[in-house]
Amino acid sequence: MTWTIFDTWIAITGSLVAMSCALLGNFLMLRRMSMMGDAISHTVLPGLVAAFLLTGSRDVLPMFIGAILIGLLTAFLVQAISRYGSLDEGSVMGVVFTTLFALGLLLIVQAADKVDLDPSCVLYGAIELTPIDVRTILGHDIPIAALTNGIMLLVNAIIVVLFYKEFKLTAFDATFARSLGVNSGLMHYLLMSLVAATCVAAFESVGSILVIAMLIVPPACAFLLTRRLSAMIAVSLIVGIASAWGGHAAAVWVPLQLGLDSTSTAGGMATVAGLIFLTVFLLSPRNGLLAQVAGRLLLSLRFARIDLLGQFYRALERGGMELGLERSQLRSMAEAGFWRDPALFVMRLRGEVQTAAGRWRLTPHGELCARRHIRTHRLWESYLAEKAGMAPEKVHPSASRLGYFTQGAIEAELERKAGHSQRDPHDREIPE
Repeated sequence: MTWTIFDTWIAITGSLVAMSCALLGNFLMLRRMSMMGDAISHTVLPGLVAAFLLTGSRDVLPMFIGAILIGLLTAFLVQAISRYGSLDEGSVMGVVFTTLFALGLLLIVQAADKVDLDPSCVLYGAIELTPIDVRTILGHDIPIAALTNGIMLLVNAIIVVLFYKEFKLTAFDATFARSLGVNSGLMHYLLMSLVAATCVAAFESVGSILVIAMLIVPPACAFLLTRRLSAMIAVSLIVGIASAWGGHAAAVWVPLQLGLDSTSTAGGMATVAGLIFLTVFLLSPRNGLLAQVAGRLLLSLRFARIDLLGQFYRALERGGMELGLERSQLRSMAEAGFWRDPALFVMRLRGEVQTAAGRWRLTPHGELCARRHIRTHRLWESYLAEKAGMAPEKVHPSASRLGYFTQGAIEAELERKAGHSQRDPHDREIPE
């Protein structure tokens, strides 16, 4: 694979498109309006055709005006129909954007002899051809698509910086924003206008269908990695750049390995973005699927350990721990089920139990842990019976579930509220 200056400009153009879209996509996602970006990316098509028919020119200004007007119309129709038509916003978006997009395609077909727009280019883009159409600036040939999307990125960045607080407030709580004097309606339509203009700027590069990937996938990746908006924006920009460069490299390299002639660079960029999202979805330290599965497994193991500590202590109270407990006794009385043996292994590593001659018993450290757990459990039973008015025979399951999560400040507050109790509702001693 030979990397040329053409490839560099293609990747740069893709990066500018991805960053411009991702910057706005963060606020669309926080507003739960991701499909609005998809709707506008499709519905600007009739605005483009109408602008060409009225002016007979493909100049940037009339195209942008037509796209912004149709984008605002889309946002207005979605809000108006969902408000007065008793339909959910997702259904309304589907009706509006498919209708307007189909209208745009009809306009292209019916006026094919006049409209200098290629439907396939509108749908899929032609980023591979962007380095051919250049403009000389300070002695350097720069693709017009790179200039257009670079200017769009600059405009988006300036407006986001100027109205960052307003966009942030309206994204999280429009009602609260209005109470502070922020015009949430104006912010909404400003965002929709920027999305429409960005879609038009990206048409030549990634097309109508694939621009949604750049609008949503990078912010979605960032959302899985951080909950701070500023960090989320930064991460989404990095993901967008990586998707553009990685996507073009894959589009150039993969067909050669598979013996194919060519593939779509815009499609490659969207695919790489999807692969990045899949990786983050699986491996994100806090919100990734594997982290969640591991967390649930560890939580189940912790619950099993707490149950076994309680069972050991109750056996100790009954005087059945002189020789220790056999595995069959643990099997018959433990609530841990499948997690019993793994929990016993962990308890042994923690020095809470020991085994000799096939019998298990608590160590002094384990007895202290078990005593603390039983004290918390029985304090909860007393609190639920005395303060919440629950029947004594019904407090055990609730106290068990609450005991799993009682620590720190909650444990201290429980001690203060119910620490005076000496015996639980079942007349069992609450250990000190």
